[in-house]
Amino acid sequence: MRFTSTRNKSISVSFSQAVLDCMPDDGGLYVPFETEDLRRWVLYTDENTTFQSIAGSLTSAFIRDEFSPIICETIVSKAFKFAPEIKMLDKNLFLLELFHGPTGIHKDFGISYLVSCIETIFNLKGGRATFLDISTGELGASLAHALKGKKNIKAVLLYPKGTVRGLSDEDLFWNGGNMLPIEIDGTEEDCHAIMREIYADKTFARDAFLTVANTANIGRLLPQAFFYPFAFSRIKNKVNSSIFYSLAPGNYSNVVAGLYAWQFALPLNGFVLPETNALSTKPSGEPNLLDSIVPFKQRKPVDPSEPSNLERLENIFSANSTMMRHFIFPMPIDENEVNAAAKELFLKYNVLADRHTARAYASSKNYALSKSDEMGTTVLVARDSPALSAEFVRHTIGETPKMNENIKKSFEKIDLKRPYIKSINEVKAIIKSIK
Repeated sequence: MRFTSTRNKSISVSFSQAVLDCMPDDGGLYVPFETEDLRRWVLYTDENTTFQSIAGSLTSAFIRDEFSPIICETIVSKAFKFAPEIKMLDKNLFLLELFHGPTGIHKDFGISYLVSCIETIFNLKGGRATFLDISTGELGASLAHALKGKKNIKAVLLYPKGTVRGLSDEDLFWNGGNMLPIEIDGTEEDCHAIMREIYADKTFARDAFLTVANTANIGRLLPQAFFYPFAFSRIKNKVNSSIFYSLAPGNYSNVVAGLYAWQFALPLNGFVLPETNALSTKPSGEPNLLDSIVPFKQRKPVDPSEPSNLERLENIFSANSTMMRHFIFPMPIDENEVNAAAKELFLKYNVLADRHTARAYASSKNYALSKSDEMGTTVLVARDSPALSAEFVRHTIGETPKMNENIKKSFEKIDLKRPYIKSINEVKAIIKSIK
């Protein structure tokens, strides 16, 4: 499979290039150039099909023109020592849990896969890479776990001062590890400004072999498409109605990844989401994508430090924009409905829901009320461990979720005992010093 840009269809690059040089020069985002029809394979899967097998088959479909099926299986076997879980709450409601990775966040899947892909590319072709990203904890903790023992891959992470957490002494670059945390003498927005400016210097970014570990990188986003065939394999013999996925959108990466799975012929009927300022519903019932009113040529380049995947969503429906109304269902919700949804999940199903999951459930309930006919089956997507939203859970239902030791370690603050960094030139000098 080749990859092109959301803003220039004449661009065609390999998977390796799209992952390692992840920001196209035209300011857009890399997207798949074409799709495969995997209908027979999707319908063949069942409850005995492992997540690794699903991920391996889809990886081969994505990049088989570049890597053999055996190499694709190697990428997956190294990446996934963990898997999602799906639970049946009632005959028309399932819970898809994406927090069973090492740090309790859904990002574990994408980060582990991305690191495994890059390691495999370097084993075959040589090279080195440095992730330059921003973290206030969770991204850094997940990257540290994925990078343990890896060669030729480092991570430079910008933290607002006093927010470094989830790293052990052996992770640190100056102790022989792969993580180089930098505390910026400023706010999170100051970190974003520095990262944007560094990636805007295309020559510096390429000379330093920089790439990102967030979903601006197509290699971070694609593995999120594995969640949906996995869920389908577990519920296909239990339901005989339409299937909707309900989730809190975040930066819309899970929605886009789900639509990629649909393009590969996965049966699904749509995504129900809470409304946001960026994606709401017009009075006519059509989704209202705010960014789409601005032509690509008049837009700023995609922000590598804080990407939104709405441009990829536009790209999927660019051939037929009216199709979006049949797959994307933004629903207005308020805080009272969110709190009530969290309580209902606990009282009816004994589910401790974080705020994102509660918002998703509230959206699905409002969508069901808006439909005069039977809605069908809902798969509720729980992105992160409820232990990471302990205050919300305690406030809404009066229970405190348990936090396992791995998650505790991932969020323990550490003191680097190093001076704060104040300028972009200091950050560039640190990046240049990496060998």
